[in-house]
Amino acid sequence: MTDFSELLKADSGQPARSIQLVDGNSFTEWLKAQPERARTAVSAQKFSGKGYEYAILPGDRADEWSVVSGVANVDSLSSWCLAKLAEVLPAGTYRLSERRPGPAMLGWLTAQYGFERYRRDDTPIGARVLLTDDVRRIEPAILLAEAVAMVRDMVNTPAADMGPPHLEEAAGAIASAYGARMDVTQGDALATGYPMIHAVGRAADRAFAPRLIELTWGDPKHPKIAIVGKGVCFDSGGLDIKPSAGMRIMKKDMGGAAHALALAKLVMASRLPVHLHVLVPAVENAISGNAFRPGDVLATRKGLTVEIGNTDAEGRLVLGDALTKAVEDSPELILDFATLTGAARVALGPDLPALFSNDEPMAQALIQAGTDADDPLWRLPLWGAYGDMLKSDIADVNNAGEGGFAGSITAALFLQKFVADTIAWAHFDTFAWRPSAKPGRPKGGDALGLRAAFAMLQSRYGREA
Repeated sequence: MTDFSELLKADSGQPARSIQLVDGNSFTEWLKAQPERARTAVSAQKFSGKGYEYAILPGDRADEWSVVSGVANVDSLSSWCLAKLAEVLPAGTYRLSERRPGPAMLGWLTAQYGFERYRRDDTPIGARVLLTDDVRRIEPAILLAEAVAMVRDMVNTPAADMGPPHLEEAAGAIASAYGARMDVTQGDALATGYPMIHAVGRAADRAFAPRLIELTWGDPKHPKIAIVGKGVCFDSGGLDIKPSAGMRIMKKDMGGAAHALALAKLVMASRLPVHLHVLVPAVENAISGNAFRPGDVLATRKGLTVEIGNTDAEGRLVLGDALTKAVEDSPELILDFATLTGAARVALGPDLPALFSNDEPMAQALIQAGTDADDPLWRLPLWGAYGDMLKSDIADVNNAGEGGFAGSITAALFLQKFVADTIAWAHFDTFAWRPSAKPGRPKGGDALGLRAAFAMLQSRYGREA
């Protein structure tokens, strides 16, 4: 993982190249105040002050130069305002002229992320270091960047190297680092206690056997919260097999687990005063002679029976058993993350996780936190009337909605059956993937909804960012 601590440093007056920021309102006056050589350089580089544009400005000596960059609003920087610069500038040390980077620290860091497990850059640029005198924000920015990078690394890793045992290793590393307890349920105990998790994962190779991974951390006297993450390490679709194009990026189907573990790490590293319970049902939805079938009826930990309408609607099954376990400990809130439905992507595209919640104040807090953190969410309704689409003729519920309508809503309604109405619950139907690059956000695995959730928890439990 990138060492972000080397990319963001306290400003103690050390040598650094200056970065000036302008926007559409200030560009003209700024340009008038520049010497002729700067105006010539700006014109030659076709810099007009728009967002993500930049120009190199010559200094008095041959080895002196500075940078000017366009942003949307110089008085309100976003997380991504400096990300393009961090991608394209030469290695070296930089500081903003006349302002603090604030939230833009994050983009400066994440722009320098690289996934190099299988291939290294033969011509690396080197570190671009940003200085700031806002020292109190350095550590939180680094923690956030590390959490984002953790999600990216896990999602980018192919399923052969990120199966259920690897998710267990990742959880174990967090437990060891922060003094959490880890419990893993598998084998006969899983089949008996968590029958849906077992059924979905039983067709995989023995080395990738299904399991429920749990972490507990914090003072039991503090408020109890639960974080649940879908850990389907590869989704073939099961016997309702996906087409090859649909399977191509199914290594990302454990993205919910990656979000849950990264959020847990943020909670622990920030020492939020909570009693944390993390649950990751880790499976591979494979195909073999003992794979669960369309038409099968599965038992559940809660006692409901579920008819399988589609084996490719497996994420909600493993989450159902995990959510049931989370509810048994009576937390005051539950957050779950899952790459659950293509319907959410059809409705909202790749950038907006669909948010469902049974608790109005928490839903509004999450939406506001997402807006403030440049990690937007879009709320969809738990529209109860669509529950009829999940009816079964032979079981309590069917796992796949009929008719192809409202797929993300019916999936959320299925999950709601395993959550107590008395517990505040939010479900993030996230993509965990960027099909194309943006400044600070490369193509591939990404954290979408993670920072919004953490900001909400920070606000709720009284620790500032």
